[in-house]
Amino acid sequence: MSTPHDDDGYQLGRVVRELCASHRPLLQRMRRTMHGRPLPSRQAVIGIVEELRTVLFPGYFNHSEITLESMAFHVGATLDRIGRQLQEQLRRGLCFACTVDGPCLDCEPRAESLTRQFLDRLPEVRRLLGSDIKAAYEGDPAAISQDETIFCYPGVLAITNHRLAHELYQLDVPLIPRIVNEHAHSITGIDIHPGAEIGESFFIDHGTGVVIGETSIIGRNVRIYQGVTLGARSFPLDEQGRPIKGIPRHPIVEDEVVIYSGATILGRVVIGQGSVIGGNVWLTRSLPPGSRISQAATREEVFLEGAGI
Repeated sequence: MSTPHDDDGYQLGRVVRELCASHRPLLQRMRRTMHGRPLPSRQAVIGIVEELRTVLFPGYFNHSEITLESMAFHVGATLDRIGRQLQEQLRRGLCFACTVDGPCLDCEPRAESLTRQFLDRLPEVRRLLGSDIKAAYEGDPAAISQDETIFCYPGVLAITNHRLAHELYQLDVPLIPRIVNEHAHSITGIDIHPGAEIGESFFIDHGTGVVIGETSIIGRNVRIYQGVTLGARSFPLDEQGRPIKGIPRHPIVEDEVVIYSGATILGRVVIGQGSVIGGNVWLTRSLPPGSRISQAATREEVFLEGAGI
């Protein structure tokens, strides 16, 4: 394409005008809500997460030459840099969601406070991740070492991003938590909403196709396999026919539960402690502790219900 006006009559200027016209309402809304500030940068947020990974697992990513003597310097310098970068992205996220029409005096100090609160939670995030890594090593006979699970396992990458995103979600940070989790989703095929509550020693084996909804609650020492869905059975609507936000609608999975590949569990049901859900099971009811349910058992239940037995 040599010029905006080629011999065949193609006019690039018309395309530009039509695109700009379609963008105008969006830009007007942004001008009202963003206080003249730019939107959050997805690239910058992903960069922050990757930097956080080097703090949570020093020596494993990027800076492999770290020693015990240099660790404190590396962690301190990295956190100082992360803090400044994160505060800027949090401020942009707050401005994105701000309802104040005109200059806002709250987004900047809120971003600074939220950044400090988030950084204060990193030791607990690291403790939880340590339990997840141990669960991955102990739960997979193919794992040679815990180091291998940190380097290679998609489930460990996904739960790392999730635990970071969940802390931001708990702080009511808009937009940024979804960017963090969707980054892991795009890499691993594991889709965990940042609102999901997940206990320690959580292990996703293989991982591809796992979906964990916003209001899911998962206990301790839970193991799930590829293709598992913890989803909603239905979406209650308001008077205008729009989905009602924030209501509990996903499963509660208690401690020590194993859910095998392809299982789908829908609705606000409770899977009792120590239960085992077989592969490809479709489940929309609660189970008492210690239950064992297979695809054949669920087919038999459907048959008996259909026969009126």
